[in-house]
Amino acid sequence: MVYNRKRKVAGSYFVSTLSIALVLVVVGALVFILLNTKKISDHVKQNIGFSIIVKDNINEAEIKRVQKIIDTKPFVSSSMFISKERAAREFKKELGEDFETVLGYNPLLPSIEIKLNPVYANNDSLALIEKSLLKNEIIQEVSYQKSLVQMVNENVRRISLILLMAGAVLLLISFTLIRNTIHLAVYSQRFLIKTMQLVGAKSFFICKPFIQNGLWFGFFGSMFANMLLLAAIYFLQKETDGVVDLMNKELLIVMVLFVTICGVLLSFVSSWMSVTRYLSKDLNDLYN
Repeated sequence: MVYNRKRKVAGSYFVSTLSIALVLVVVGALVFILLNTKKISDHVKQNIGFSIIVKDNINEAEIKRVQKIIDTKPFVSSSMFISKERAAREFKKELGEDFETVLGYNPLLPSIEIKLNPVYANNDSLALIEKSLLKNEIIQEVSYQKSLVQMVNENVRRISLILLMAGAVLLLISFTLIRNTIHLAVYSQRFLIKTMQLVGAKSFFICKPFIQNGLWFGFFGSMFANMLLLAAIYFLQKETDGVVDLMNKELLIVMVLFVTICGVLLSFVSSWMSVTRYLSKDLNDLYN
């Protein structure tokens, strides 16, 4: 009989831990998506750039000297010098015709192609950068697509907002599910809780073992959830043949820490709320 009771308790603990783990898998998956959305967003913004058009008849050495100065600026991720000759070759390739033969000269100007740091990939920052660069006497024009920059930023903001809202709703649902899971585990002990209270046990003394159990539920549940998530990410990375880099150590550490903290914290709050609920009830109410 004692053996059956132990099996029952162990089974209850396993079901509670598994239930919490499955909820945390969904939370972890969303966190992983959010973290990679930021990474993808930064990658897209990093590919936003602009062209610094240099005045004609400026020698290459002077242009490269200015390029080195620009490279020290915080808004620059990378830069590349495009000579008149290279610009002509690329334009001919795109056009499919030799425009120099028709015109009799090369009308294209040398330029410095700049790739931006993600933080500066917005129209306000670009306007200030443009104003600053045009002070240099060898620069004729700063060219970039304002509509493209605005569209990228609007889409990134929209997607981030949707994911954050989904995350908030999911956290609320997760808390409710974990609370219900732990509440069911505490429910079977409600008469024991009330008996301890009636014989004079302090609230902290009564709550302590239930909160400890809740913390263990949350901890082991989060460990199981993290193992499932890491295995899923590993196999997904393998299936994509490294086309998408999902095994970023920093992002994975953040995900694992978030899932662990979330599991332990939500379990702690749920345990405390469930026990105090029965402490505040009359004995007759426990039969309902």
